Amino acid sequence: MDHVTSADGTTIAYVTQGAGPALVLVSTSLDDHHGLDATAAALARDFTVVGYDRRGVGESGAGEPWAPEREVEDLAAVIQAVGGSAALAAGSGGCGLVLEAATALGDAVTGIYLFEPPFIIDDSRPPVPSDWVEQVETLVAESRRGDAVELFMTQVVGVPAEYVEGMKADPSWEASAAYAHALPHDGRILAGTQDGKPLPTDRWRVEQPAVVAVGADSEPFFHAGAQALVDQLPRGRYENLPGVDHSAFWTAPDAIAASIAAAFDRPVTGPNG
Repeated sequence: MDHVTSADGTTIAYVTQGAGPALVLVSTSLDDHHGLDATAAALARDFTVVGYDRRGVGESGAGEPWAPEREVEDLAAVIQAVGGSAALAAGSGGCGLVLEAATALGDAVTGIYLFEPPFIIDDSRPPVPSDWVEQVETLVAESRRGDAVELFMTQVVGVPAEYVEGMKADPSWEASAAYAHALPHDGRILAGTQDGKPLPTDRWRVEQPAVVAVGADSEPFFHAGAQALVDQLPRGRYENLPGVDHSAFWTAPDAIAASIAAAFDRPVTGPNG
């Protein structure tokens, strides 16, 4: 990986592949850039794809004390390192950071693609617990990282409790537990968007072209939140992707790559050119 220094001196690790306009993939705080390897490889047919480890995760520095502004500065440093401007794409919890960056960085962000931002704006699903971030921080401080991930999965993501034991048997569980300390990062960025109330209208000022996509098989609250966000974006467009659900950003790379390429008016070359 290459490395760049953020505004506060924190080292941020990133990697590039492919050719074409720059596109930075923003992971959730529970994952390093490898979580999007398949999606990045599919997108590299049409873009110079940039994956990076958010601060406190993977090969990037911890950069304490953490703040949302520091993460925006990290993205600014990565964008500068790859040419000075780039589109941004994220799924789920990473969408909040993309909105913050698009608001703060202006023309350095050429467009954004968001897949299923986890907004809860009505009663289509229960809101997240108001103190879940503090609960996770307490569990991490007690070296109970697995319990922190379990709390997040069941009380925030909404995974039924009976599925958790099966998830723990997968090697990805231990990888997630290693980054449990970073879960509060997305939690704080998304504060005020998951409590069953309308989205704040003064939070983001995104003038760039924006696509907010949702899988047709996903829960209704994703569709409601996406449409509410699009209504706030002057150049926003809502897209319903057939045959996929919330996992698609990680597990259906070809479908996501085609959707992103179309969003940014790129030809879709496909796996065989």
